[in-house]
Amino acid sequence: MNFNNLQPKIIKVKELLQKSNLTIPTYQRPYKWTIKNINQLIDDIIIHQKKSAYRLGTLVIHLEDKNGSQYQNIVDGQQRSITLSLIAYAIRQNCQEILAKHQEYKTFDFNQIPLLNMKFENEITLFNIQTNYNEIVRRVRSFDKNTIEFFFEKCELVQIILNDISEAFQFFDSQNSRGKDLEPHDLLKAYHLREMHTETEAEKIKSVAAWEAMDGKELSTLFENYLFRIRNWSKGHSARYFTKNEVDVFKGISFQSVDNFPYMQLYRIGHHFTENYNYDFQRNIDLQKADFPFQIDQIIINGKRFFEMIAYYKNLLDNQTLKNKSEIINSNERNNNAITEDILNTLGSYEGRNRTGDGYVRTLFDCALIYYLDKFGNKNSEIVIEKTFVWAYSLRMQLQAVQIASMDNYALENNFFKTIKEALHPCEVMNFSITPIEKNNSTKTDDIFNLFNTLQYVR
Repeated sequence: MNFNNLQPKIIKVKELLQKSNLTIPTYQRPYKWTIKNINQLIDDIIIHQKKSAYRLGTLVIHLEDKNGSQYQNIVDGQQRSITLSLIAYAIRQNCQEILAKHQEYKTFDFNQIPLLNMKFENEITLFNIQTNYNEIVRRVRSFDKNTIEFFFEKCELVQIILNDISEAFQFFDSQNSRGKDLEPHDLLKAYHLREMHTETEAEKIKSVAAWEAMDGKELSTLFENYLFRIRNWSKGHSARYFTKNEVDVFKGISFQSVDNFPYMQLYRIGHHFTENYNYDFQRNIDLQKADFPFQIDQIIINGKRFFEMIAYYKNLLDNQTLKNKSEIINSNERNNNAITEDILNTLGSYEGRNRTGDGYVRTLFDCALIYYLDKFGNKNSEIVIEKTFVWAYSLRMQLQAVQIASMDNYALENNFFKTIKEALHPCEVMNFSITPIEKNNSTKTDDIFNLFNTLQYVR
């Protein structure tokens, strides 16, 4: 679609508040503006109130016909729209003497502001609405006649209305990929929701539920520290920073498209088998559920499967891998000297573990071990943990200071990930060759060096 042909319309805040059919789809992210965002917006309004007009941002709307009515669904601009509605209501409750002097505001029905009459159920949204409203009340008590008039009449939004949900999300994606306020995972959410244009709203809500249960920091960590780096390093690509320019790493194939290339067939079979199994009437009897057989380096399946994949790996990281030693060490393969447990315990206790550089080395270890466990489970896990530890921490032993570039270059030059990717059996990973170190060039890592000695990786 050529977005240059769109005809945006400038609307006043007062017009936004008077849209009777304005709504926020339930699949949208929670209202997450903080008090800091509130004060920045109000400060901007006060600072610029002598201007003839002040542009607040963009409002992207998707027109949806439902049950005989037409709704204006906010695709982009919901955070600001909710906040502007709260400011208007706070003005109504706390500045009545000033409003009474304005004839037009005597007939303005503040009780019919559409977003204030929505029923929000998300706990994050409800908490932030209450907290932010209290702050807004404290601020608007100082508003005078000019500030209030400026807010309603001269604060503006650029309104874009689209009839197709796919085009609405595509516009949202293209606009915000050039902006500064959204994280890469926010753009991915918009993209994959757009790819679900044939799904019902209920299915969209269900698909993003686990995503919405994670806060922004959790999502950033999951993508940047693990999924992005594993996927890139396994392909021989750099993985220093996960930014908006790298979101294509998590875009893939859509089964709704007309393309049906041979390589897609395997994924198509897995997708439809999983769907048919889970929605078969017999699941009401046996109460079983089949997960799609995800692999961390697989081609991304756009839409619903993407959200399931992220939830799957969040759960794997939380419950299986590095936090629970009993899960990653096969009880049938424990050796008598328990060296594997010594490794895991030492990584969580040695003196220099909290330094930034040591954090980068730990990322190498974690990512490689996660990649192996995702592919082979805990088969031969003790030997592979030893191998992964020596491979990753050889970098720490060699350098006095480890930078993010050191981590990235080491992963590509001594590519343990490529070995895991190409391996068809755990023994191929176990056979990865590592050169023993000559000495320890780092500080606060004596415990690590002692383990290298024990494992006979010191010349």
